[in-house]
Parts: sequence; structure tokens; C-alpha cells
Amino acid sequence: MDGDGHAAPYDDGALLTIGAFARASRLSPKALRLYDELGLLPPAHVDPHSGYRHYAPAQLERARLVAWLRRLGMPLARIREVCELAPDAAALAVAAYWAQVEADTAARRDLAAFLVDQLERKNTAMTTPHTPLTMRYAALTDQGLVRPAHQDAAHAGPRLLAVADGYGPDGGQAAKAAIEALKGLEDQDLTSTDLLGALEEAAHRAHRAHRDHRAAPAAEKTSGCTLTALLRSGTQLALLHVGDSRAYVLRDSGLFQITHDHSLVQSLIDEGRLTPEEAASHPQRAQLLRSLDGATEFAPDLQLLEARPGERYLLCTDGLTGVVPAETIQRVLTAADGPDQAVRELIRLAREAGAPDNVGCVVAEMTGA
Repeated sequence: MDGDGHAAPYDDGALLTIGAFARASRLSPKALRLYDELGLLPPAHVDPHSGYRHYAPAQLERARLVAWLRRLGMPLARIREVCELAPDAAALAVAAYWAQVEADTAARRDLAAFLVDQLERKNTAMTTPHTPLTMRYAALTDQGLVRPAHQDAAHAGPRLLAVADGYGPDGGQAAKAAIEALKGLEDQDLTSTDLLGALEEAAHRAHRAHRDHRAAPAAEKTSGCTLTALLRSGTQLALLHVGDSRAYVLRDSGLFQITHDHSLVQSLIDEGRLTPEEAASHPQRAQLLRSLDGATEFAPDLQLLEARPGERYLLCTDGLTGVVPAETIQRVLTAADGPDQAVRELIRLAREAGAPDNVGCVVAEMTGA
């Protein structure tokens, strides 16, 4: 302190206590301790006896950059990368990140619009006469150009749409068995049936059958499949989903993904620990957190949708979405004359992109009767 009781200014070479550095950088001591643990902003000196952290004034620039980037919502892993770059490269990295934020925000805005529309449909479902619907549909699978075996399965019928993506030595059989277990729904009178309940029970039968198969002495413990299915009765659509296959709907306002991937990389994205770009090349991108494997409890996502004329629905395995961008998928679904042309074009594009995985897709179009 000086003679007037004020804090004495520090020399350029003097170290600051964590409290003084926190005030100067506008970061809390708690945040500074976290950034130290992560190797993002280690102190210039740590007292070997007391453990007190001290920082150099030259570290303030990096600390303020970290604070600004955190205010942008940038994940800590990416902040570490930006801080190691030269200013020009760092500027490009921040611009790229913000472009992705804006794209993600636009996607969430579209999803919000979809949810508002869906809820409004449910609100008016009891008072507004339904437009009778018919459904045109097509399903197609392809082994791709790399996989030694074909383990995707798909079905499209008057009432049921479904895709399954098998994994492990017995995955192809698991996928086919899952689809077969659902096909019986095509012959049921669903007009007064609980659609979600009927679909879930059929999927549970598939799960139990796979579990019983695994109980055999020679059963392979690492086999299973994803399962995504839509069951229709009139204008109602029951959606069941487990794994990382996907369902989309094309409406006037755009293309919406109406399932959420049950995968390790998606969980890391949800937690802000991974970006969508990083997920595409993550070594564990194929690891599922939920699937139809017979070894764990079957816990599918379930929801009820209200369909309208003009909508197109796509169910597909990750062999398509892993190599064909969503914008291209939307363009194909919009331009195709019908479901048959759409599935053929989507698989052609997957093969054109190298088709490193099996591909399965189903497209359906709702039309007024």
C-alpha cells in the first residue's frame, strides 16, 4: 500500500496474486483454478509450500481472450486451440466458430418452429376435420463400397416405415429380425389402437428375441442394431427410435431431424465438449449409448406426430447421413418426383461420396386422398 492507503502499482515484471489477477482479468479465482487444471491458463509460479498461485502481467492478454471466448460460449477445448494460434489464424478460428454458432442457432430456430407447429396441430386435432391421407413410399438398401457384409435392413409399407442398422458379427440378422418383428403391424386394425403402445410392444418383442438368441452358447455378445420406425393410422404417426439412425420430415419451412442420436459423440456435443465438425472424425463416432442389443434394457424414444398432405418423411441409417450433407438431402427430397426416385438418388449420392458404410433409407410422401 502507498502512503494514502491505495494499492501500490506493480512493476511490469512483478507477479500478481490470484486475487489481483482475477480482478485485472475479470475472471473469478474459481475460473482461474479450473483453467489451471485444464492447462488452459497455468500460473507463472506456484509457491511450493503454500500452493498459492501467482500470475505474470503478460498473461492478462491471454486471460482476457479466454474470458471473451467463454462469453461467446466457445467450448474450453476449442479455446485452448485458439489461444495457441497466431493472431491472424486465431481470428479465422473465431470467425469459423461463430459461423457454426449461427448455423446451429438457425437449426434450433427451425426446430422450435417445427415444435410449435406440431403442438398447434395437436391442439386443433380434436376440433378440425382431418384431411384423409394416402401414403406413397419406397425403401432401398445398399451394401456400399467398403463393408464386407450388408447389415442394414429397411421396410416401407402402407402403415409401417422402418430402418435398422446392424453391428457386430450377428448384426445383419439382428436388423432383419427387428424389421420382421414390426411387419406384423401392417396387418393390424390400428384405427382404435394405441399406436405408440403397439409399436413399442412390437419392438420389445424384437428385443426379447435378440436377447434369447444371445443366450445360446455360440451367441455373439457384441451384436445388435439400431431401430427407427414410423407407424401410421390416418393422420397420426407413431415414431420409435433407438440408436443413431435418423428420421427427418420435409415441410414447407424446411427439413427437420425429428430423432436424436443415441451416440457417444452426440452426448459430447450436447455437453459442449465436442463440436459437430470434431464429431465427424472422432475415433469413437460409431459408439452407441442405446441400441437393440439384447444385453441392456431397451429404452427407445417415443413420440406421436400429426401428418399433413405434402410432407415427405425420410428414415435412414448413418451410412447416408455420414457422407451426404443435410442440405443435399433436403434438395433431393424436395426435387424428387416421388419416393422411389428419392431413395435411388440418395443412395447414388452416398456411393458417389465413397459409401464407406452400408446404406439404408425409406422415403414416404403424404398426399390427400
